Amino acid sequence: MADDTPPTDEELEAAVDFEVVQKSEQFQTLRKRHRSFVFPMAIAFLLWYFLYVLLADYAHEFMSTPVFGNINIGLLLGLLQFVTTFGITMWYVSYANKRLDPIAADMRRDLEQITEEKK
Repeated sequence: MADDTPPTDEELEAAVDFEVVQKSEQFQTLRKRHRSFVFPMAIAFLLWYFLYVLLADYAHEFMSTPVFGNINIGLLLGLLQFVTTFGITMWYVSYANKRLDPIAADMRRDLEQITEEKK
């Protein structure tokens, strides 16, 4: 009877040369796609965050401008920080599901196959 359980991390480490895997075209594509999303998005969000902090510190009149009732621009921009965080998270999950996970799943399947062959 064949054992259908996936290999343990220890079995995988013993069977796979991870330096070779890191140099593979698949891994390089995965890494490039991940970085091409994460780095620009992190920079954009940090710029947006620091803009908010600088406005709060140096543009008191602008930030205290009423929009409606007791709601001012500062409060709206602060709440938009949360909205932006959740938006980026949802965008990344969608991006990862479409562009990263298929490659990672293929690589994992290949590595598990190598491990099975070396048993």
